[in-house]
Amino acid sequence: MRIAVLGGGPAGSYLALLLRKQVPGCEVTVFERNPAGATYGWGVVFSDRTLASFRDADPDTFEAISDRLVLWDAIDVRYRGSVVRAEGQGFSGISRKALLQILHDRCAELGVDVVYEHDVTDPETLPERDLLVAADGVNSTVRRLHEAHFRPRVDMGRTRYIWFGTHCTFDCFTFIFERNRHGLFQVHAYPFDGDTSTFIVECDERTWRRAGLADATEQSSIDYCEDLFAEHLRGHGLMSNRSMWISFPTVRTATWRLGDRVVLLGDSAHTAHFSIGSGTKLAMEDAIALAGCIREGRDLGAALAAFEAERKPRVERLQEAARQSQTYFENTARYAHLEPLQFAFHLLSRSGRMGYTAIRLRDPRLVAEVDAWFASRTAAPGTGEASPTPARTPLELHGTTIPNRVVALTRPSYEACDGTPGPEIARALNDAAATGAGLVLVPHVAVEAAGRIGDGSPGLYAPEHVPAWRDLLGRVRHTDHPAARVAVSLSHVGRRAATTARERACDRAT
Repeated sequence: MRIAVLGGGPAGSYLALLLRKQVPGCEVTVFERNPAGATYGWGVVFSDRTLASFRDADPDTFEAISDRLVLWDAIDVRYRGSVVRAEGQGFSGISRKALLQILHDRCAELGVDVVYEHDVTDPETLPERDLLVAADGVNSTVRRLHEAHFRPRVDMGRTRYIWFGTHCTFDCFTFIFERNRHGLFQVHAYPFDGDTSTFIVECDERTWRRAGLADATEQSSIDYCEDLFAEHLRGHGLMSNRSMWISFPTVRTATWRLGDRVVLLGDSAHTAHFSIGSGTKLAMEDAIALAGCIREGRDLGAALAAFEAERKPRVERLQEAARQSQTYFENTARYAHLEPLQFAFHLLSRSGRMGYTAIRLRDPRLVAEVDAWFASRTAAPGTGEASPTPARTPLELHGTTIPNRVVALTRPSYEACDGTPGPEIARALNDAAATGAGLVLVPHVAVEAAGRIGDGSPGLYAPEHVPAWRDLLGRVRHTDHPAARVAVSLSHVGRRAATTARERACDRAT
């Protein structure tokens, strides 16, 4: 089997060496447009789980990478003069240049032919092969040439960021937030060798323009950021490697394969915002999966289909987490009023991958501190606990005090008559209130007759509905759980699903 790989980055190089090791008789040629040893960027980040998958795929590569890793177990959030540390994280960093050198050395050891300084602008000019793997990055030539088939969507981020290096060594992943007269800037910094760290500076578009960075040279951008973050750099400067202010492109493609002869890999198929540190991880895990599918001896068409079926859903889930993280950093100024501990906890849980329970498992000390802080700021009477959990503290919502932060949904009921709620909804309200939830939510209350799920759906669109709902609320307040607040979720099922004039007679006792 003859395979051509476009791109000698982590995805293409790792795939090539895995194929040579795992598929007998496989001939792999990697075409890389840059000279040997040239790379752009600074460090990359891996989690403990990612490293475990590397160990299983190729122990020799894993050991070489492990020898060069910088390990840390915490995240620091520097905000408004405070430092909040979250422990139990388990990450590691490595120089991108060192990582590529390890992969290229392993390729040479296994007999992969790597052709440097060969920019493939037309894949048809390549020697005959059975499979073309496009690992040629976010601006993939192959994806562009077959755009109608792959149907890519590229969403540009709303912030500007620039990627620096520095000899200021951070001992863990560090988020830094600083405000000046131009606006709020944030830094994503982490170590990747004994004396160097990645230092990414990010800000929103308006701040970037007010600071004059839209017209800044490479050196003037360095000067500006060194001055702004001088306290955190501790006398060290910033280093550039073709550093420029850019917006992050999130790439999604409808399919990753073209027949049984072409497949996209890594950034050519998908990207995820850098704030979750998963770009290289995703690319190398793609390589592991594709090599495994080909190794199983299926014909190439089946192997590519299996690869896409395995990886695409996983990548899309991580892209969703990355989208939420990206949205947070695009709107950081919205949270600038939060106190440092609250701000840090909000940042840690921004993507949905780590919630309250997950953070508590990693760092019970931090969560106990957050709980105590949170409880000290509620006006609720004491519960007998030194630090009641956040779920048990009241919430002020538009002038209404919700006694706790637990929400219970009522059972769906379709016994309404012309939208007027009846006894079945009353029983459902009482059952939900009996759970102790502070807020009882009635879902799918229609805003007009044509917008109901069915003829028996409750509504709030006619004058006679008002006294009926008032009566229901009065019954709930005379139960053993009068503190519960009741809310409705207004909805309309849409024009295509709307209830039509097939009204049935309402004949039931109330």
